[in-house]
Parts: sequence; structure tokens; C-alpha cells
Amino acid sequence: MQHEVVKQLLDKALEENKELFLIDFKIKPNNEILVVIDGDQGVSVNDCIEVSRKIEHNLDREEEDFSLEVTSAGVTAPLQLPRQFKKNLNRKLSVKTADQSIEGNLTEVTEEAITLTWKAREPKETGKGKVTVEKQQVIPYQEINEAKVMITF
Repeated sequence: MQHEVVKQLLDKALEENKELFLIDFKIKPNNEILVVIDGDQGVSVNDCIEVSRKIEHNLDREEEDFSLEVTSAGVTAPLQLPRQFKKNLNRKLSVKTADQSIEGNLTEVTEEAITLTWKAREPKETGKGKVTVEKQQVIPYQEINEAKVMITF
């Protein structure tokens, strides 16, 4: 299976629906094609079907047999692209870097970094007891090892 041919078909399918974007694309040695997509407003089953059709109907099974799977990035899948972070603005994230693990609300997304905000209990400067303070940290994308949306019920 020619990687470039499938990639061109995939790009064309995504171009037709600007809300969707590519997360992962692989062709395994046994011609298993795996496409993982996400969307600014989420991904419906119909979105996956449409992308699948745009690829499958332009490949010839008589020429080369293949299997095709088009899926959406799951709820528990780590965020990978700045566009995914933008989509999840104001949601609670769990972010792991080499030094630390932070849980906080995603309050800002730029092309270089994200900003998390959270509340923490810290000792008072004078006297006994603790006080609640609002913390904020800017984390560049290259420092993020894993970022996941925290699902709350």
C-alpha cells in the first residue's frame, strides 16, 4: 500500500470538512490502514464514515487488499496537538512533565504553550493555618509528556 496515495486521499477528505483534523495515520505491513481524527466540535460516527468512504472508494482492492479503520480520538486519549488543547479550553486537565504532575483548568492556549490555573492550600506567611491561593503555570508544549482531559461526573 502506497503511503503517499492514502495520505493524499486522507488530506483531501479532511480538506472537505475543515472542522476535522488528523491525529494519527499508520499503514501496517499487512496493509491495515489506521486513521485517528479529531474535530473542533467533536467527531461523529458520520464524520468517520465520510472520511473512510473518501479513502476506500478511491483505492482498488483488486490491485491490493487492505483494511481501513477510521476512528476518533477517545475521551481518555492524551492531547497531542495545539488544536486539541484549544478545543478543550476551560476544561480540567491532568498534565505530566518530566518534573511534575499538575491538575488544573486550561485557561489559555497559544501556539507555544498552555496555561493551567488551580487553587492550592498553602501555609500562611505569619501565624498558623493555611490559606487558599490561586496558582498559575505556563507549560510549553515541548515540556508536556502527557496531557489528558479529566472527566468529571
